Amino acid sequence: MNERMKKIHFSNLLLASLLSTCLLLTACSPRQMVIGGIADELATQSQGTESDLQLAREAAAFYLKLSESILRQDPGHQRLAESVSAGFTQYAYAFVAFDAERIEVKDAKAAEQLRQRAAQLYRRAHQHALKALEQQKPGFAKALARPQARDWPKLSRDQAGLAYWAAAAWGGWISLSKDDPEIVADLPLAIRLAELAWAVDPDWGEGALTGLLGSFEAGRAGGSQQRALAYFDQSIAQANGRSAGAYLGKAEGYAQAAGNRVMFEQLLRQALAVKDEVGSPFTLQNEVMRRRAGWLLEKADDLF
Repeated sequence: MNERMKKIHFSNLLLASLLSTCLLLTACSPRQMVIGGIADELATQSQGTESDLQLAREAAAFYLKLSESILRQDPGHQRLAESVSAGFTQYAYAFVAFDAERIEVKDAKAAEQLRQRAAQLYRRAHQHALKALEQQKPGFAKALARPQARDWPKLSRDQAGLAYWAAAAWGGWISLSKDDPEIVADLPLAIRLAELAWAVDPDWGEGALTGLLGSFEAGRAGGSQQRALAYFDQSIAQANGRSAGAYLGKAEGYAQAAGNRVMFEQLLRQALAVKDEVGSPFTLQNEVMRRRAGWLLEKADDLF
């Protein structure tokens, strides 16, 4: 089956599944139950096991637009909000922002346009996740911005993923909005949100949340490189060799900043060496990270 046929097959399967859900529910349920059923179905869909990046890219737009339209009808649906926020964040990082980096030297104007688009996708991802948290805990955003820790919102363990994607997307949005001081000023809130999630589930994502804290610590003004290193090493340990992203995070967040080319290249090669088990939910993200690791290795002379 060629790539075009694969994409059509994936879309048809998803549509058939959604149609089945609608037909089952519409006969005896009010509209909101139908919407809830579709939201449940969409939230279970994942491309995590996909190894074909181009196919994943082509299918993502269909899934995200459909899911986003359903989420607008049921904004408090936690699992769908998490899935949509994750999807927009990953799409922005893996495809749009990465494309901008790759063409920067040849076409700076086009690269800037792509960065602006990626920033808006990150913003969209962040807002979907934060809106869901606000639905569950009215006043969440205001509480997060309060100066005293005792007034900050409390997260439950099952909200850690939603908070992770809200914080990760926020960080991506901020990183691409350096010329907007109002957006950049929110960095401490993004870090705070990630820390609140880590407090209730430090192992979330097999080290993904810990790695995000490492990136935040390494990138913030006045951040501690030693503390960032501790986060990165903990993230690698939590991933237990399954996540190429854990190695990449340390390579870019610590080794590159420290000017340690030997460590940088060693970590990138470790990322490239990560092997996926059949059906692993890390397959797609590892493909993204291995591609980036290979590109960074090729650019090492320009980075050091």
